[in-house]
Order: sequence, then structure tokens, then C-alpha cells
Amino acid sequence: QTCCSGAGQEGGNEMSPTIIECEQGTEIWLRARMGMPTSSEFSTVMAAAKDGKERKTRNTYMYKLAGEILTGEPMESYRDANMERGSLMEDEARNFYAFTTDDEIKRVGFVVNGNCGCSPDSLVGKSGIFEAKSAFPHILIDKLLRDDFPPEHKAQCQGNLMVVEREWIDIGIYWPNLPMFKKRAYRDESYISHMRNEIDQFNAELHELVEKIRRYGA
Repeated sequence: QTCCSGAGQEGGNEMSPTIIECEQGTEIWLRARMGMPTSSEFSTVMAAAKDGKERKTRNTYMYKLAGEILTGEPMESYRDANMERGSLMEDEARNFYAFTTDDEIKRVGFVVNGNCGCSPDSLVGKSGIFEAKSAFPHILIDKLLRDDFPPEHKAQCQGNLMVVEREWIDIGIYWPNLPMFKKRAYRDESYISHMRNEIDQFNAELHELVEKIRRYGA
């Protein structure tokens, strides 16, 4: 299955999720998500600051997506040793979680819904998602003591629910030899509505940017 770039889509909210079966991190996966905002960057898309660091980060992300659309090539995906270790730990977290639930756990590659997409770690049963994270021991201990849903992951997790059109998401944060932090969040429709508007605005700006660069020097 193929998908169109986010910059060229209209009415994305009326579309339904399409699962692209592939291994995350592969060339197929990189090309499936080209040119569209994904849930791991929804917090960047929603950056409200009109200037300063947040706005600069939002602009940089938009320029990268524009570059993908204009060149037809995915932006480089750099992975250092810490990222590789985190990926392995997230696999361990997924396996641990699978033993704690009676629901069917299904891994998927990439999910497209209109003008955005996501790469959920696993689909759970017919209505859930599992999102795996790793955290250094001192950070995980802090989360265990706080015992609330980590706000830094809200945009990604609510974004996953929006894209895949599911009802709840369990986040599992893991480090070997420590208890896994697990917390469930349900759809926040008000937040999702705001997120949809911000994504649509971002994609409209992305489309204008792409057209501007195409006209440059003409």
C-alpha cells in the first residue's frame, strides 16, 4: 500500500486508518511516512510559541518534511548507541506487557489516516494501543512515585489514538530490574480536536512552503 504526502491532502479528518505492513526503521517505513507529520512529532507541530526555540523546532521539522516532498527522498534517520539500546528495551517492555494482558497483541509498521500518521508499538485487542518507552532508572523511579500519565508523552499517545481511531492507550516505561511503569489513558476528545486543527494548519503551511520553493527562481 502507498500513501500520499501530507502537504497535498485535503479533508484528512474524514478518512479512515490504513495500516502499512512493514518493519519500523526500514526503507519502506521511511518512505511510507515521507512528507507528513507523525505522532512522535505532534508536540512539535502543536508548538504555540510564535518565536523562540519551540517555533524554530517547528520550522525545522516543516523544512525537513518539505525537503522529503521536493526531493522524493526520506530525511536521514540517525540512530546512536543509546537509541539502539532504547529500541531493544522497548522490545523487552512489549514482551513484558504481552504477558500481563489477555488481549491479542499485534505489531504494525505504519498507520496513515488522512494527512498524518503514526507507528504504534502494538495494537491491543480491538480498541487499545500499547506504547513502549525506556527510561533511565532515576527517571523511571520518579514516574513510579508520581504515578500519573507522563505529560511529555500526551501528544504522541493521544495522536496515536486519533490516527488509529482507538479508544485507549497503555504506556509502559521500562528499565531492567525495575518495576515497569504502566498507565492507561483514554481518548481526550477536546485535546484531539485541537490537535486536528493544529495538524491541518501545519499541513496548510507545509503545502504553501513546498509551492513557494517550487516557484523559486522560476
